Amino acid sequence: MTARYGPDEARLRPWQRQALQSYDEVDRRSDFLVTATPGAGKTTFALAVAGRLLGRRAVDRVVVVCPTDHLRTQWADAAGAFGIVLDPALANSAGPVPDGALGYVTTYAQVAQRPAIHAARSGRKRTLVILDEVHHAGDGFSWGEAVGEAFTEVQRRLCLTGTPFRTRAGERIPFVQYQQDGDLLRSVADYTYGYKQALADGVVRPVVFAAYSGVSRWRNSAGEVLAASLTDSGTRSVEAAAWKTALDPRGGWVPHVLAAMDERITALRSAGMKDAAGLVLASDQDAAREYAHLVKRITGEAPALILSDDPTASKRIEQFRDSDQRIAVCVRMISEGVDIPRAACLAWMTSYRTPLFFAQAVGRVVRARSRRESATVFLPAVRPLLALAAELEIDRNHVMAPPPKTPVDEMDELADPLLDMPEPVERMSETHESVESQAEFAHILHSGRAVTATGGEADDADAPEVDPYEALGADAEGDDFLGLPGLLSAEQMAQLLSQRDAELRRRVESVARERQDGPPEPVDAEIAGWRAAAALRREVNQLVSRVAGRTGTPHAKVHAAVRRAVPGPPSAAAGPDLLERRRDHLLGLL
Repeated sequence: MTARYGPDEARLRPWQRQALQSYDEVDRRSDFLVTATPGAGKTTFALAVAGRLLGRRAVDRVVVVCPTDHLRTQWADAAGAFGIVLDPALANSAGPVPDGALGYVTTYAQVAQRPAIHAARSGRKRTLVILDEVHHAGDGFSWGEAVGEAFTEVQRRLCLTGTPFRTRAGERIPFVQYQQDGDLLRSVADYTYGYKQALADGVVRPVVFAAYSGVSRWRNSAGEVLAASLTDSGTRSVEAAAWKTALDPRGGWVPHVLAAMDERITALRSAGMKDAAGLVLASDQDAAREYAHLVKRITGEAPALILSDDPTASKRIEQFRDSDQRIAVCVRMISEGVDIPRAACLAWMTSYRTPLFFAQAVGRVVRARSRRESATVFLPAVRPLLALAAELEIDRNHVMAPPPKTPVDEMDELADPLLDMPEPVERMSETHESVESQAEFAHILHSGRAVTATGGEADDADAPEVDPYEALGADAEGDDFLGLPGLLSAEQMAQLLSQRDAELRRRVESVARERQDGPPEPVDAEIAGWRAAAALRREVNQLVSRVAGRTGTPHAKVHAAVRRAVPGPPSAAAGPDLLERRRDHLLGLL
């Protein structure tokens, strides 16, 4: 009797069945590339292909190559559930595949260390090689060269990817076909299942982006104290400095946004998603530990701390996935392939901003379990991230393009390295000392537009004009389409988050007082003036929203009119006296 492997095909999702049909139509060809949005179920599809081929005796062995050690276990567990026994711990030094296993799971790094041993293992039997997140195999890197050497002679190769990637000119991913598009090379997928389709099918959650602005204040190497708003910072170097200051755990921006995410988790749990959880993405381990300390102070519960160099990181991910813990603070470990379905909130506390990493990270919170769930991403209201958020839902081919060579302070945000955790885009060329930061709800990003608490659009002239939801035929006001949690329109969501700002600020200030050891330090006149200006700035912004809502005038035009009437620098750099005059002017308009 022929053994049966793989999932029950009658229970596959429609796209998976269609992709299987497409695979059968090109069954004689060695290579097949599937592009499917994160959370769509690429692993199950690949195991369905493997099950078919094993059942037909078209192959005798399955080898899976994935990016990380944690995913080795995840792949082996998923395969084992369908009767496909794969060894997740086979070392390069272990020799042949052990008896009783149909194959094994390895990583790109292991293949790069000894490609010959993998060529020998896959050459002894008819083999299907599954290259998970194949964009890691750019042949200009040692991983790509090794993958080409190890698996060129195998019978079949199935390539999977779910995120956009870019490499330098002349570098190609092994076993991927391309077509010329001007100066670019675009990969050609045999089957594509994008976010748009997955959202319409209820396979992924709709994503709501809650953008938080605020003014940052820092001291440069000359001792000058500079200030800038995240949404109105001028040059990219100033934007980078304001962003860096906002992410400093000693300021006010981070705890404010953490408190907002904590409240969102509470709302989700109260509305029926009993195990809702959040992920905090940090740039480095020091920041992650500081953020974890803040999470405990704000929520009263210690978060899971998942660090890349922790040998127990994979175990910690599994524990968090199966627990009731509210929040995990992560560095590097929560990226492509990591499956935590209960994670529905993401706090972007990092300066990384490449499309690849952004798509990977957001993909961790979009896996749907019901049509009543939505995902919320809390992020700094800076232009690079807002552009990525607005474009995320647009179906894109994988573009292979060289990164431009530009000065650091004019770095192009499309200069994307291949690996999933690039270096921060901006590096400070001068001494940077954070002084203070404050957070303020800016807007909800919905249908490619920034929706404020008054229902108007944010005053960001550089906001990308992208309308991904319109392509779905969705009603921009549809409560069931984008809700908190599925009951509120984007305008209502923006109003709710804005109204909660004052209470969150009091909560965060209370936490800050609790952290003080002994009596509070005296506040010098400079810091006192800064705090007064921050309060006035919030009041001015609120009055601008009221004037815009009453007159129907865009926020940007109201801001411009106020600045003409009360001349001086932008509000982000204005002092208390100027802000008071602008406040009084706005009150006169009401």
